This record gives sequence, structure tokens and C-alpha cells, in this order.
Amino acid sequence: MSFAAKTDELLNLARSRAPADRERLLLAIVDLCDAGDAAVGLMTSQPVQALLNSIFMSLVVEAERDIRRRLSEKLSAAAWAPPALINVLALDDIEIARPVIAGSPVLKDHDLVRLLVEATIEHQIEVARRPDIGPPVVAAILQQSEPAVLTALAGNASAALGAHDLERLVEAAERHAAIRSPLARHPALSGDLAARLYLWVGQAIRQSLVERFRLDPVALDAAIAASVREAHAGAAAEACEGRTLARDDEREDMERRLVAKLSAAGQLRAGYLLRALKEGRLPLFAAGLAALGRFEESQVRRALDSDRPELLALACAAVGIDRSAFPTILAMVRDLNGGRPGGGSEGARRASGAFGPFDANIAGAAFRQTVNPG
Repeated sequence: MSFAAKTDELLNLARSRAPADRERLLLAIVDLCDAGDAAVGLMTSQPVQALLNSIFMSLVVEAERDIRRRLSEKLSAAAWAPPALINVLALDDIEIARPVIAGSPVLKDHDLVRLLVEATIEHQIEVARRPDIGPPVVAAILQQSEPAVLTALAGNASAALGAHDLERLVEAAERHAAIRSPLARHPALSGDLAARLYLWVGQAIRQSLVERFRLDPVALDAAIAASVREAHAGAAAEACEGRTLARDDEREDMERRLVAKLSAAGQLRAGYLLRALKEGRLPLFAAGLAALGRFEESQVRRALDSDRPELLALACAAVGIDRSAFPTILAMVRDLNGGRPGGGSEGARRASGAFGPFDANIAGAAFRQTVNPG
């Protein structure tokens, strides 16, 4: 079929109000995407562009889900695609939106920033994964500070990340463990930032940083140990300033300050919570659990004082405590907290279900939703 005949066919289909013709038009456009240079010439012709721009919105809204998905896949690399259509597809269900978010040259920085504001977390993750995202998009991702989106950004080697952007990711990695591994592999990470990241990563990542940046592990480990000793010494000094702390709120405040110092030193980890319980320091355990999980201390206290040990189990799962360690934690908490959380052996059995086949973020969200009253 000649160029002119194909143009006339598309224009006639576009002018028709019949649902069947509109679906035929979308399918014809999908097929044209596989036709190479001839399709580009046809779709960029002034008559076709003018008419398609005016009707595409209603076409896509009326189209079946499978057609929208196929259209998104076919148009993901088309520079001639109408911007209004691509932006509508980018806000569609994530299975439909993913191809155009990942690859459409029509989406500009301001379109991607709008997706970060208006779309779901799944859409935002795809924006953060998109190759070669520019500084405005990176800045918007960092400003929103959504952990899953930051993790995707840390794994995007082609994103326009400056030194300050990487520094903010290193700071976020202190709070969010998922960011650490992709960030440690980022090609733009500097030696200075690697040394900071070293403070709060596990042994395997530490070893990779030492090998890549020729860091001095002895010096770094000594600095970490000194920070921890200083934090403990400071807490002990506060406890012995001429008097013994008699009131619970004063002791809890002291433990909060210790948690803040340990966190700043990169030494507040799940294993420290078990140590706190072994030392009989329930307020320190509660403050540490709240800090690690980014919970309100009042939420943790409600879990500790409830008759539902599964609440405490969810909080523990959210900070990376293993299922096998929880019975010991529950027993020690009960010993220190007057038998609470209650529920007996049946409650302990239910609590094991909190360590299900889901990640820490889901456990944390479930804890927040479940522990809040009402």
C-alpha cells in the first residue's frame, strides 16, 4: 500500500466514531511501529500528527488493557509518538507504563518529575532505573527519600549523580540497608564516601570496598571501636554525674542519647538489640528498635505492652532479626517487662508467622498499620 493510501486509511479510521474502527486504528499504529523508516515518515506527516493528537486521549481511554500494553511496548522507542499519549501511558497500570517509562525518548525531565509526584511507588522505581536520568530527576528522587526508589537510583550507573547526590545516598544507606550493596558498586563512588559507607555495611561489602578503594581496614575498624567506646563512656558518665538516675524517664532519655551516638557511629545494628536485653536494658532495646525500624517509640512500647507478641515479631522482622532469634528475644522481653507481651505459648507460635516470605519494608509497614490504635 502506498504512503498516500496508508495515510488516507489512517485518517478515515481516525475520523470514525465507531468503536471497532478506533480499535482498528490503534492496532494499525501498533503494526506500523514495526514498519521501519516508512512508518516514521507516515506518522510524522502533518495531517496524521494533527488528527492523532486530537483523538489519541479518547482512543487510549477506550482501548482494552491488552491493546494499551501492546501500544506501550511498540511506542517505547518511537520519537514521533504524541507526548500526550506517552504521558497517559506512563501513568497507566505499571505493567502498561513500564516500557515507556524505561525507554521513551518523548518523556522529558519535567514529565519524569511529575511521575515521581503523582504516580505509585512502582512507577517511581522505574523512573529511578531509567537510563541517563538528568539532575532534576535525581534531585526529585533524593528530595522524596523513598527507600525503594533510592535503592533503584543507587543501582543506576548511568544516572547523573554528582558528588553531593552520592553523599546523600551514603547518608540514606545508614538508615536503609537495601541501598548499601548497589551503592558500594556504583562506578562514581569516591574513596572518601566509601570510607563513610564502610561504617554501616556488613563484612562482605566492607571487604569489597577495601579491595576496590584500597582502604585501611585496621584504621577504620579502630575508628569504629573508638566511637563505640566513646558512646558507652558518655552514657556511663551521664549515669554517674553525682547521683543515680532514679526516674524511669531520665534513664530512658539516657538510652536514647546512647542510641543516637551508636547510630552516628554506624554501630546500631540488630545484634546490638539482643545485647541490650542480655544486659537487662529494656529501654535501650526499645529505643534501638524504634531507631532501626524508623518507628515511633510509642509504637514500640504499645507492642511491648500488648497481648500480641506478633506485633513485636513484625518490628523485629522489619529490622532484620532472624526468626530463629525471636523466641529468645521474646523470653527476655517478657522477663524484663512483667510477662508482657502476653499471649502465652500460643501467642509465641502466632508470632513466628510474622517472619513470612516478605521483605523488611513490608514487615515494617505491617507493624505500623497493626500497632496503631483504631
